[in-house]
Amino acid sequence: MTTTTEQVHSYAGPAVLSYGFRPFFLAGAVWAVVAIALWLAMLTGRVSLPSAMTPLNWHAHELIYGYVPAVIAGFLLTAIPNWTGRLPVAGTPLLILFLIWICGRVAVLASALIGATLSAALDLAFLAALGAVVAREIITGKNTRNLKVLAVVGIMLAGNAAFHIEAAYGIGDGHGMRIGIASTIFLISLIGGRIIPSFTRNWLVRENPGRLPTPFNRFDIGVISMSGLALASWIISPDANLTALASLAAGLANVARLGRWAGERTSTEPLVAVLHIAFAFVPVGFLLLALSIWRPDILISSGALHAWTTGAIGLMTLAVMTRASLGHAGRALIATFPITLIYLMAATAAITRLLAAFNVSSALMLYASAAAWVLAFSGFVIVYAPMLLRRKP
Repeated sequence: MTTTTEQVHSYAGPAVLSYGFRPFFLAGAVWAVVAIALWLAMLTGRVSLPSAMTPLNWHAHELIYGYVPAVIAGFLLTAIPNWTGRLPVAGTPLLILFLIWICGRVAVLASALIGATLSAALDLAFLAALGAVVAREIITGKNTRNLKVLAVVGIMLAGNAAFHIEAAYGIGDGHGMRIGIASTIFLISLIGGRIIPSFTRNWLVRENPGRLPTPFNRFDIGVISMSGLALASWIISPDANLTALASLAAGLANVARLGRWAGERTSTEPLVAVLHIAFAFVPVGFLLLALSIWRPDILISSGALHAWTTGAIGLMTLAVMTRASLGHAGRALIATFPITLIYLMAATAAITRLLAAFNVSSALMLYASAAAWVLAFSGFVIVYAPMLLRRKP
């Protein structure tokens, strides 16, 4: 009787369809480049897209509900086989799921031609299909304790629907956008809070003995709960004093949480250090959100949000994609110079975007941020495409 590992190795189809991380990480990175490049072209008036959404709405939607779900899909479809012991979703089923994601991107891009309703239906189909696949795999694998990940997929689906309704009818005040950002930050808080101390501990025990990260305990649960409440308050009342207070408390609590993970001892290993740097943008986002509510003359809320979007989400997803791709593609977990450069560009994109929000040479910093973002994700495509498109050595 063949084992699960042997069955995985016996897969004879295209390598890119052998595991979920391969098509979704690669295509997600390509789309991250395309979306920002088109956004810059729209800002300068050189391009006009056939989308029913405004340029700003299209820009926000395609990063929050285009790029992020691709990364989530790649992560979940790769993690679930480890949780359940089942074979990964591969071959034709994976191709169908991937094509549904592609259809969503084309539909939103061409929504002025096909109509907002059809565009929304095609776009929403991906998260619905992903949720169905995840539920089937977890339930069939009798791993029901991990069904909670479906909540995040469901919230993203609801937020995406809200985004389409608000964009199509000109109603609301950005609830759909906030739901997408908040659910992603909550996912980073939840999963990042598990993998960062774990990867850090493993590396420190082997390479740099001494103080180790504090294991996940009730303190982490308390901070995650505070973060969830602050994010929920922001979704409902983005300008309320209560939201500012909750964000301030969540920001300080996450600073304390990050300090428990011994990140300062990982500076010689970029694959580990980048996880701590990326997570640092979570509390920075909370603190800047509080500042933007109390002192909008210093920082507007849209500027504060880029600590989460460009910083926490952009850098953390790159950190996870680079590490997971190396491990699952059979490569050594070593940050080569090109990989380190990818991290440097992503961090530069986040920092310069925040400088632009504080009106520090805002136009220059805005373009510098976009250029650094494009370089970071282009770097991922160039470095990782060969290993994602080829079989595991």
